[in-house]
Amino acid sequence: MARQLARGMGTFFKGCDCAKPTRCPHLYTIRFRNGLGKQSEEGGFGTQDDAIERLTQIYTEKKRTAPSVAEARRELGQKTVSEYAKQWRPRQRKMTEYSTGEHVDSSINAHIVPRLGSRKLNTVTPIVVERFLDELEADGVRRGNQVNIFRTLKAILRDAYDKGAIAEEPVKGVQEPEYVRQKVVIPSLAFLKQALAAADKRLSLEIAMMAGCGLRNGEARAVNVGNLVADGVYRVHEQIHSNTHKPAKLKHRKVGDFREVPLPHSVREAIEQYEEEYGTTKDGYLLRGPSGYCTEPMERRRVRALFKAVLTAEGIGMYSFRHYFASNALGNGIPITDVAEWMGHKSIEETYRIYRHLMPGSITKAARVLEAELWKAA
Repeated sequence: MARQLARGMGTFFKGCDCAKPTRCPHLYTIRFRNGLGKQSEEGGFGTQDDAIERLTQIYTEKKRTAPSVAEARRELGQKTVSEYAKQWRPRQRKMTEYSTGEHVDSSINAHIVPRLGSRKLNTVTPIVVERFLDELEADGVRRGNQVNIFRTLKAILRDAYDKGAIAEEPVKGVQEPEYVRQKVVIPSLAFLKQALAAADKRLSLEIAMMAGCGLRNGEARAVNVGNLVADGVYRVHEQIHSNTHKPAKLKHRKVGDFREVPLPHSVREAIEQYEEEYGTTKDGYLLRGPSGYCTEPMERRRVRALFKAVLTAEGIGMYSFRHYFASNALGNGIPITDVAEWMGHKSIEETYRIYRHLMPGSITKAARVLEAELWKAA
């Protein structure tokens, strides 16, 4: 049975049916009205003193909150998720038009607003968020996208929680969707040669840049004669963005950042031959379309035609040619630190996670080497 404390503090009780609840091992639950005036409960208190101490803390915090602040929090809590997201987004100044910001906008407009947009902030609970994730899964949203969408929603809700619009942590206990990276499929040298022969000149150059220099698709589309900075060196400083179809900064890098990658002689020849045959734009770009740049939709059409002409193993696509670069480098003993830098990964951990199975060393090989060296002097 609940025990009433001072007016406004709330109550504590045990929800069990034990004959002597004060002596049974079940934990106490407290019930109170939070700063937004909504009835709430918290559990897990071992003794009456623990429950009373927590109720006193909550009561004191409410008393210290000025009525005007409490009213402002209540008004904020009446806003919908859609309204708050529109206010929240412009404050995220670290995001950029071409990178994180674009993905956040997509998460908000395509997934969060259609499913949660009309819900008031002060009604969002961990159960609501769990159901939201269940809907994403049921609608076939890919797990990697689920992770990005959840992180955006979590950032919005925690911002609202910090400002007092939500009384209880809205994502407490909610686990992030588990993203399982697909197995990396490495094309063979024979397949690479077959693809280069079957592709048209434009796509063939893209493939050469990816397999020979380790570039991403968008970076290969931005191939430029001005980036030939030395014999055997190509400078990567931009990509043709897949959504904006314009030059943009590199992934995981700030505007103006660049990286320099190995330029095999055969790839340099491919660049020079293409320039001789087709010329460049005034800015030095080799691949171009109606807008002046080679865009992702243009690439996609050519890729479909290529893979219709060339029989492929399951899992092989354009990005597999970048994997070929990593396999070629690591398989020939080039340090993974260099490979990570050339491929533009955020950290060496990312490179190791994706490609560690390609490393030429192994624990059994290491044991044999160490054994031989251990007794050499004996």
